[in-house]
Amino acid sequence: MLQQRIQSLEEQEHLPSLLSADAQELAHQLQEHQKKIFSPSAQKTMRLFSPAEAAAFIGIGEGYLRQIASEGHGPQPLSNGRRMYAMEDIDRIRRVLDEGSKTGKYIPHRRPGEKLQVVSVMNFKGGSGKTTTSAHLAQYLALRGYRVLAIDLDPQASLSALFGHQPELDVGEGETLYGAIRYEAPRPIAEVVRSTYTANLHLIPGNLELMEFEHETPKAMIAGSTETMFFARIGEVLSEIESFYDIVVIDCPPQLGFLTMSALCAATSVLITVHPQMLDVMSMSQFLSMTSELMAVVENAGGRTSYDWMRYLVTRFEPNDGPQSQMTGFMRAIFGNRMLQNAMVKSTAISDAGVTKQTLYEVERSQFIRGTYDRAMDSLSLVNAEIEEMIRRVWGRK
Repeated sequence: MLQQRIQSLEEQEHLPSLLSADAQELAHQLQEHQKKIFSPSAQKTMRLFSPAEAAAFIGIGEGYLRQIASEGHGPQPLSNGRRMYAMEDIDRIRRVLDEGSKTGKYIPHRRPGEKLQVVSVMNFKGGSGKTTTSAHLAQYLALRGYRVLAIDLDPQASLSALFGHQPELDVGEGETLYGAIRYEAPRPIAEVVRSTYTANLHLIPGNLELMEFEHETPKAMIAGSTETMFFARIGEVLSEIESFYDIVVIDCPPQLGFLTMSALCAATSVLITVHPQMLDVMSMSQFLSMTSELMAVVENAGGRTSYDWMRYLVTRFEPNDGPQSQMTGFMRAIFGNRMLQNAMVKSTAISDAGVTKQTLYEVERSQFIRGTYDRAMDSLSLVNAEIEEMIRRVWGRK
């Protein structure tokens, strides 16, 4: 019996070594996969948009867009006579219209007296569509003409990867938001902001070093070595660059730590994503309770906990799934107008685009069945337009 036990112990695998080896091999294979689907010399781009899409982003009728394009302000027609619009074409037409109107109607930048909008997208449970929501919201707002900053606050850095920045390869030490909010030798936040292939959209990428903030904050609090408390640090550094942006979208980590609480204190608005399944809703119940208790402590210490709006967004929704529809109705009965009217439907178009690290604004429509793509895009547009409308109402705009 003793000999069998000794043999069993000898056969046990050393967990740290096993995990380290698996991590290295997985990272290598992922890099190889990345090279196959997206070569190192390639550059990510937004796709071209149809006249109907371009007109919707600008906020004019499709007929009016054709007239403006025919006057020399749009792209040249293709061989079939059809015009397809790059994001640069959309921005150029927007400027032409704005110069002609003298009202500032077509370039929706913040005006005097309108405060920077900081939208923190969060959920305690992974798989709720948080990063997908953040990426599409940021790109949609940029396409609508707003100056947008996306911040990847998740150490897993899925948002960064979706925007073409591999956390293991392209993001070095001090190049995440942690570099600007760390307690020792912080960098100016402007040094960690990156441009993207999407006009009007900048990015602060993430990687595993963001976890350092979770480890260093307790030490700094015990030592009393910092003038700015942890919950005020993100808001403080954002104030250095707020004149350059209209809207900031923060993709929070899927846990309630110091990073998330700091993002909540920097936010002017909060968007909570939830998958309408019983286990997910039960998990959210615990998350809301914990958040309430911790934010009450932060509030007593001087943190900001009042928001222009807070909404729940149902994600990965399957309209024909009875239990999901019941759960959505259950949440609407509880949360009322704190639920977004529109839900983000579950779609193979979104999940398949994610395989090649693309959003629906990047992937070509021809890669999907037309109905599948259109349903996903319609759902996405309704959700993002509803969020945009809330932002505009905060600014006092129609």
